[in-house]
Amino acid sequence: MTIPERAARHCWHAAINPLHATIYFSPDLGKEFAALGVTERPAVNLASRSAAMGAVGPGTVTATFYNYRHDFVARHLPAVWGTITPEQALEARLRAADSTLRRLLGEEAIASPGLAEAADLALRAAEGCTRHARPLYAAHADLPVPEEPHLRLWHATTLLREHRGDGHLAALLLAGLDPLEALVSHTATGRGMTPKWIKAIRGWEQSDLDAAADRLRERGLLDADGELTEEGAAVRERLEADTDRLDAAPYEHLGAEGLARLADLGGQFVVRAVTAGAFPADAFGKA
Repeated sequence: MTIPERAARHCWHAAINPLHATIYFSPDLGKEFAALGVTERPAVNLASRSAAMGAVGPGTVTATFYNYRHDFVARHLPAVWGTITPEQALEARLRAADSTLRRLLGEEAIASPGLAEAADLALRAAEGCTRHARPLYAAHADLPVPEEPHLRLWHATTLLREHRGDGHLAALLLAGLDPLEALVSHTATGRGMTPKWIKAIRGWEQSDLDAAADRLRERGLLDADGELTEEGAAVRERLEADTDRLDAAPYEHLGAEGLARLADLGGQFVVRAVTAGAFPADAFGKA
């Protein structure tokens, strides 16, 4: 079924990815892991997202996460699995998702018919996802679907996020953007993570970011002020278009009407979450 151009991308940016990503900025995640003996924020982040793949080491995580510094990953994996099992990590993450969404959305929204409808729509879209060449999606697709509607919605957004993300990595390779160039050029669009958070979460140094910016300038993709050139903007748009094409199946499966409804409902919950302080003010943009 044909869907309107860029409709799936809009839904992903406005209603799917932000709802899933609330967990990575939630204090609840750190509290759940701290109770199990994992207190370093990078270890919490790496373990919580990779746990669906099992007790994997740094090579697997660096490959599937794409834009993390490998020695940064290696400082925490596989060591964290000596303190916590992947099963415990997944249970802790789900508990954190529960408390986070309840706090950000409120009990009235949690119990609303609209949230249950959004969960059903997102899960229906996820039926169109495919496992081949999508390791993070495939790992999460093997997990059981939670029973409560808000957790069903969060689980579905996780599936859709990782499905698009896996395809995005293929598009990045095709575009010839290495991990740092991908981060720096994304930040230059105004939508990506700020350098402060790239360094804190991904493990890079300012010198690494500066070197990537120099490489992008040599290719004519970034100007002297760190802004995308016309060609740089074109590269980023081709990248997103390739990602859209690789990620079309779940939204075509859902259909245009269902996609529009999911974007509307999910977007409302995202606005509520953002208004409630889901993300730090300085996490995204060019600052």
